[in-house]
Amino acid sequence: MIGVEEHLSRILSTVGVLPPTRRSLDNAQGCVLAEDLRSRVSLPGFDNSAMDGYVLLASDTERATEKFPVRLPVDGDIAAGDTTRRRLRPGHAFRIMTGAPVPEGADAVVPVEQTDAGVERVTIYQGPGHGAHIRPQGEDVRQGQVVLRAGTRLGPRQLALAAAVGHGDALVVPLPRVVVVSTGDELIAPGSVPGFGEVVDSNGPMLAAAARDLGVVASRIGGVADEPETVARVLRQQLSRVDAIVTTGGVSMGAYDAVKAVLSQLGTVQFDRVAMQPGKPQGFGVLGEEEIPVFTLPGNPVSSLVSFEVFVAPALRRMAGRAPFESAPVVARVEEGFRSPAAKTQFARVVVTSHDAEPLRVRLAGGQGSHVLGSLAEAHALAVVPPDVAQVEAGDELLVLGLDGTNPGDRTHAATAGETAGRPWFGAAAVAAAGSAG
Repeated sequence: MIGVEEHLSRILSTVGVLPPTRRSLDNAQGCVLAEDLRSRVSLPGFDNSAMDGYVLLASDTERATEKFPVRLPVDGDIAAGDTTRRRLRPGHAFRIMTGAPVPEGADAVVPVEQTDAGVERVTIYQGPGHGAHIRPQGEDVRQGQVVLRAGTRLGPRQLALAAAVGHGDALVVPLPRVVVVSTGDELIAPGSVPGFGEVVDSNGPMLAAAARDLGVVASRIGGVADEPETVARVLRQQLSRVDAIVTTGGVSMGAYDAVKAVLSQLGTVQFDRVAMQPGKPQGFGVLGEEEIPVFTLPGNPVSSLVSFEVFVAPALRRMAGRAPFESAPVVARVEEGFRSPAAKTQFARVVVTSHDAEPLRVRLAGGQGSHVLGSLAEAHALAVVPPDVAQVEAGDELLVLGLDGTNPGDRTHAATAGETAGRPWFGAAAVAAAGSAG
């Protein structure tokens, strides 16, 4: 058997960042920038008003008070979107709206609340200071300034900035396209009532959803028969359509494990027994001229999801130009002790609780069998028990990884330098061993 770190580091050493492509901003959400993005304009592009009010010379109203107000003639209105260039005459004012351009010669805006809201003449009860309520050109962003660095993931806020500074597209790492292939003669489609010996394909929807939670493009093919010819045909068909293939089932030691039988003949996929529970049977390699990564996961649902979180998710993030692990595990204290298999890394499904300033606490989420979906649905996170620990005691501290891309708790004590309490974190070791595959 090999360790979790060894299998993961081999995966991360093999997969690289997908080739960059230019995408419109409407199609770039979730993608990572492949180059620095510079502003083509200044923001704001012109001096504009931050308030609804009156734009004027501050010196004309510097002595205005409630008792001794200043009255000025109003030369007209300036609305947001008005492109007319105007010049302010000393001793006069314009009524101005938020976002509207400031006329030449003006240096302050008095809010409408500090006036009588006059239309032809305005009475001002409190004079503004020089520059008051004016947003100067370039205050936010200067033309030519780098506004988003390569490696930035584009979400709503970043896309807004890119659009505002003059870009309609960007060079990005595309979102990986992954297909989940469920194999097994016993599988029937979700929504069907299984008969004797039949099993609903829950792994396919689960793994496709897990991939989408990562922000990648996922599809699935269910109910592929345990026949080498059928499995080979399905895999060949997908090679030109996707960037990664995930199979579930057919990788153990059984006589009908067609995935293993087909891929073993190619010599590019390696099958291992990984010292972990659940999820011991694992396979990984590349297929076709494009060397498409293929991950073969066990068929038991818990084993399948844990394997995805531990091995597939970090690889898909790397392919997308992101860090394999985007957040460190957190430290949590065990509420009730439990046994762990000797010489294996256990990924225990746990419920996480938090009380005020106390550390996070975890307890097992029901049965820990690799087929038990009920407790998997209730779990918040995976508690990582190192292979040298056979008995976890109440009060022990473990590293905890959130499920579904979530943080295990609000009050978290993040592990530092990949370790806590002298226990290494498998992810830190694997990433260090793999280096920065690109």
